[in-house]
Amino acid sequence: HLLRVLEEKTIRPVGSNQEIPVDVRIIAATNRNLDAHVKEGHFRQDLFFRLNVLNLQMPALRERVDDLKILTEYFIDNISTSLSIKPVQLEPDELSLLATYSWPGNVRELKNVIERSLILNLPASECIANVKLTRPSPGMDSILLEDIEKQHILKILESENGNKSAAARHLGVSRKTLERKVSGWEKATLNS
Repeated sequence: HLLRVLEEKTIRPVGSNQEIPVDVRIIAATNRNLDAHVKEGHFRQDLFFRLNVLNLQMPALRERVDDLKILTEYFIDNISTSLSIKPVQLEPDELSLLATYSWPGNVRELKNVIERSLILNLPASECIANVKLTRPSPGMDSILLEDIEKQHILKILESENGNKSAAARHLGVSRKTLERKVSGWEKATLNS
């Protein structure tokens, strides 16, 4: 159906007998070799030729380490704003460490590493090392999530000078939910 839309520039809504003209451009991205997939019969040749009007090759992040600085600064600014966390300044030696990593997950992996470093308040290079560690034992993920949540809530409380109502509004939760969380931490501290 997509091929017909691209060739005829019309669509027919479900249940209708009339064709509606459309003017669309398709932008498609893949990390696969479509030429090989066409030859192997795994991708339709006619659709490939219809989509392959302009082919842009995007090199992997490891092949364009000069982009690391601007991408890292961009992610730090955006993520710190969305999480209400103070942005950090990336030191030159930290950037050099990031440039030595192969980035198999490309820009998505870089974004995740920067987010992890901001949440945990650790250098980004230490967060890469954590990615390469063996999978944690069952139950470790929930402990880590609780710690991250606690850290984030405490930072918001601090930024609101301890005002629980303002912190709850900032976090998008009810004051009662926030008080329950804080009370649970206080009980856990008393019991330990």
